[in-house]
Amino acid sequence: MSSAIRETGLPEHAVDVRADFPALSQDINGKPLVYLDSAASAQLPTAVIDAMRHYQMHDHANVHRGIHTLSQRATDAYEGARSRIATFIGAESAEEIVFTRGTTEAINLVAASFVEPRLQAGDDIVITHLEHHANIVPWQLLAERTGATLVVVPINDDGSVAPAAFAAALTERTKMAAFAHTSNALGTVLPAKELTQIAHSRGVPVLIDGAQAMPHGSVDVSAIGCDFFAFSGHKMYGPTGIGCLYGRADRLADMPPWQGGGDMIREVSFAATTYNDAPYRFEAGTPNIVGAVGLGAAVDYLQSIGPEQIAAHEAELLAYGTDLLSKISGLRLVGTASSKAAVLSFVVDDTHPTDIGTLLDQQGVAIRTGHHCAMPVMQHYGLPGTARASLGVYNNKSDLDRLADALTISIGMLTG
Repeated sequence: MSSAIRETGLPEHAVDVRADFPALSQDINGKPLVYLDSAASAQLPTAVIDAMRHYQMHDHANVHRGIHTLSQRATDAYEGARSRIATFIGAESAEEIVFTRGTTEAINLVAASFVEPRLQAGDDIVITHLEHHANIVPWQLLAERTGATLVVVPINDDGSVAPAAFAAALTERTKMAAFAHTSNALGTVLPAKELTQIAHSRGVPVLIDGAQAMPHGSVDVSAIGCDFFAFSGHKMYGPTGIGCLYGRADRLADMPPWQGGGDMIREVSFAATTYNDAPYRFEAGTPNIVGAVGLGAAVDYLQSIGPEQIAAHEAELLAYGTDLLSKISGLRLVGTASSKAAVLSFVVDDTHPTDIGTLLDQQGVAIRTGHHCAMPVMQHYGLPGTARASLGVYNNKSDLDRLADALTISIGMLTG
């Protein structure tokens, strides 16, 4: 693996791994690519691409069901990834990791298998105003099916969530609390451990949408104390179509299967079926084996750099980028909470975010524009959307200089 923390004259905590990501070596519209859309999907390092390629070329077979060598290799790779992921996030055992298609499927699994059997008309589900649609719509659907009520904790104008407001939303009717660890739209980092402790003090289980937290630093689900934690591979330098649900062992043991099919069973007859133990009870059908291999390799890659080093590197970039963008006339940052991940969401006076994104793309700078699948957040600020530059481990100050220069040119074109 070629990643390293190199002596390059960069800031104290700088991480220089750009060469590990082949997609970043290309030109876009005649300009070297500056990729600032990692919150949507991060690029893949060579180590992940190679691990997936090796599996597909040498080890591809179905898992758990074969005695031949290739099947055993595939099973070892698949279950090995599960074990390394469990260690990476501080789970007590690999059996607490359920492979899913991503964060969205993991949240839907919990809604259907854990919460719905415990819910009845008049009960509450508590979320925050900061959520991605994936942590809103499953709970809305569940509320519609059961007659429960969705209770929304407000956000402050800086994009933060006050623990006192969260506590005030919890009542004797609350049967579940779900919130993002990190906001994809604003970068706000919620006090996940504190909110979990508040909920647990009221006897309320907690699910955390951890999709945006995983690539930016260390996550320890045991230290947080949550009941469930959901995340996706493609946010953390892995492939799309794969993710995980961490579920505390006692919680998973009490949950019925969500989908039926192969490998989630022990014995099947027309009279009755005996189901497998967790986590396999929740992994019906042939899984995304190569995706799991890629996600395991992504975990290895993050470990090789060090989550704490990544967090420090991105914190320096966030501070640098915030200062740069704050000096651009007509630009306003949206989401200025004191605790943030490396996300710069902004608007430009009298300019639609899409126009900004189009002009930046012409200069080789890739950002995201729109509501970022967080329409309630945009509604809070009275905006149709924002432009969002989201940073990853491969970004550097030069990328932010390019962003600032491209924005200055673009705003001049639009206003001149």
